[in-house]
Amino acid sequence: MTTTQSTRTLTWTLSGFGDEIDHDPEVQTAVLSSLGARHIEVRGAWGTNIVDLDETQLRALGAVFERRGFSVSAIASPIGKVPVADPAADEVARLERAVRAAHTLGSEYIRVFSFYPAAGQDADEIREPVMERMRLLADVAEREGVTLLHENEKEIFGDIPRRVLDIVTTVDSPALRLAWDNANFVQCGVKPFTEAWPLLHEYVDYLQVKDALFATGEVVPAGLGDGELLETVTALRDRGYNGFASLEPHLADTNSLGGFSGPAEFGRAARAFRTLTDQIGVITA
Repeated sequence: MTTTQSTRTLTWTLSGFGDEIDHDPEVQTAVLSSLGARHIEVRGAWGTNIVDLDETQLRALGAVFERRGFSVSAIASPIGKVPVADPAADEVARLERAVRAAHTLGSEYIRVFSFYPAAGQDADEIREPVMERMRLLADVAEREGVTLLHENEKEIFGDIPRRVLDIVTTVDSPALRLAWDNANFVQCGVKPFTEAWPLLHEYVDYLQVKDALFATGEVVPAGLGDGELLETVTALRDRGYNGFASLEPHLADTNSLGGFSGPAEFGRAARAFRTLTDQIGVITA
């Protein structure tokens, strides 16, 4: 594959989910720094989710990042990763705590989800309450000057392309954009670049990096699965994308609230992604 001078000098900002490395933010930042990153995506620290950290803990976390020379790419909140039958006010309150974390740590972006149907319920049946809740969340984001990034997590309402498109076009807010996750689409039986990218690319503001296999759903390093990562990063390059690429490897464990890799596997995931970006002539730093 050939590249032009402009693509050779295009730089994406490397980040990663710190709690996939270790509970301790000192270890998180040390490993990310060794991989060439100066940004971190914050889902948890000291074994506590980001929305449950109090003001003292948030200031202490910010002090670690400042001392280590790190900035925060996004607050990886669990907002919307709950049954749609739960009270909407509960998620609004949790989002307000995520906003507090974003303001304290200096991040524009907050990751969100679009709610689970009840067991055995078709996701299309919950469209109306999902849209009501996503509008409420967008209202908070607009008021607070932050941007929500909807992640296409499997089994939520917005897990497949047409429903993700429905969310962003129905809510129609500049404060609601997309975090793109190839592996999650694969786990829903969707070809990410072939089937999802044509519908959604104009709404994508953030890249979460992981890959997966259609046969088993297993998460694998970028470029080693069926997630059409090479095609996706090439398209991002060609549109002039210069945002974040956040590593979320899930190589050692995956659960309903996230995943874990550990330092060695996290490093393997970073090297796999670097192989792809080197191939298309993009710098990650």
